[in-house]
Amino acid sequence: MRTLFLFLWKYNFFLLFLLLESLCLYLIVANNNFHRSAFINSTMSFSTLVQGGMDSFKKYINLNEENKKLHDENAYLRSLIPSAYVYDTATVTNVNDSLRHQQYSFIGTRIISNSVNRRKNYLLLDKGSSNGIKSEMGVISGKGVVGIVKDVSEHYCSVISLLHEKDTKVSAKFRKNSYFGSLIWDGHNPLFATLGDIPKHVVFAKGDTVETSSYSSIYPEGVLIGTVAESQLDTEGNFFVLKIKLFEDFQKLSHVYVVNYLFKEERKSIEEKIRDAQ
Repeated sequence: MRTLFLFLWKYNFFLLFLLLESLCLYLIVANNNFHRSAFINSTMSFSTLVQGGMDSFKKYINLNEENKKLHDENAYLRSLIPSAYVYDTATVTNVNDSLRHQQYSFIGTRIISNSVNRRKNYLLLDKGSSNGIKSEMGVISGKGVVGIVKDVSEHYCSVISLLHEKDTKVSAKFRKNSYFGSLIWDGHNPLFATLGDIPKHVVFAKGDTVETSSYSSIYPEGVLIGTVAESQLDTEGNFFVLKIKLFEDFQKLSHVYVVNYLFKEERKSIEEKIRDAQ
């Protein structure tokens, strides 16, 4: 209280000046139509400006929630695209929705942690078994392949990144002619991967698009990977080794989709029987 009194005493003339100035302005506005109109217009303009600033601030604060809604909606929409379904030609005479059976569903998740500067990189996602995530599910982004789910708890899961030297192998093909090979990361630049096992008679060009093939039980066919940047023959001269510029920049990842292949166990069972018979 003593500090307040000292402040008022110290600035009493200035405060009196402000009081008288305010009184004068009030009298001018109250008794003059022109000044009253100008004051009201100025007040409304200032109020609109402040309100607009507050609205923008509120929208900024709610961006995370809006992004989550959009991400979940994208996961749902991905489950509706044609590549997520398989046609049951045995029931082609039935004109109903049973003609198509969904083979992939997608779970939108947020990345909690991510590494790109190690030989073996991992991601940690904010969803787990309670959301239907299991080990060995594929993980993709809006731009391409990201990795494979490794360990799963109730609310979290770890992902072996595509940037995981030699331990992550993806069956990839050229979009224009479907020739396929094996894509791995060489442990160096996080922006590039290596595509091998491409026969030397295959025709391709720099800039051609590479995507996932149908031979994978992890990813849907046609998920983008990258474009051809460089090429050379292997040491024996029979196959090309291609340097692929990845579409996805792993240093900027924030949200991804976990791929649930609904026919995976059925397919795995048949593939095991084939291997046992050979």
